[in-house]
Amino acid sequence: MAEVKLFGASLSPFSRRVEMALKVKGVEYEYIEENLAEKSSLLLEYNPVHKKVPVLVHNRKPIVESLVILEYIDETWKQNPIMPEDPYDRATARFWAKFIDDKCLPAFWQALWSKENEREKAKEEACHHLKTLENELNAKGTKFFGGGTIGLVDIAANFFGYWLAILQEAAEMDFVTKEEFPVFFDWIDEFSSCSAIKESLPAKDKMLAVFQSRFKASTWKY
Repeated sequence: MAEVKLFGASLSPFSRRVEMALKVKGVEYEYIEENLAEKSSLLLEYNPVHKKVPVLVHNRKPIVESLVILEYIDETWKQNPIMPEDPYDRATARFWAKFIDDKCLPAFWQALWSKENEREKAKEEACHHLKTLENELNAKGTKFFGGGTIGLVDIAANFFGYWLAILQEAAEMDFVTKEEFPVFFDWIDEFSSCSAIKESLPAKDKMLAVFQSRFKASTWKY
């Protein structure tokens, strides 16, 4: 049996992306929780450039960066594909996954953690990007970005499927609502009800407690 290890952090949506993909594929793996305040020598050895999680180690070879890891998983284990076969569709999936990482996530982090006098503008930008993503899903007319099943973009969007609601509660904000984003909230329901996804999510109570304390301290960054 191939050796598969995942170095991650339980509250990180980027680490959980990899777990989701492995579970969708039915791949057995060993999980190693990292203390990001005191990173292990193995993590630094496997990811000397970025020095962060997640890191997938397959047969002693490390693969880093969550979106790169997702594609590696899909190419290595062919069952239950998360990428389309068609080259154009694959390129489109990569585009939207990168859009999430480059546009959506930074905007939402700014909206959640910005100073009060900067917050409204940050919220507007974040909601604008989320509406763009929702419009893509609406145009597809399918329950997932991947069509009838979970795909690369769905996994890349896991922050919005679970983390965002908890962070909004912890920060006592409510700027992303079902009334404003009905299609996206339908996607959240479908996404979070999938067994492979549910098995990969951290406990809500623990997350809420951690984020509430960090919002009060206003020191934490992802």
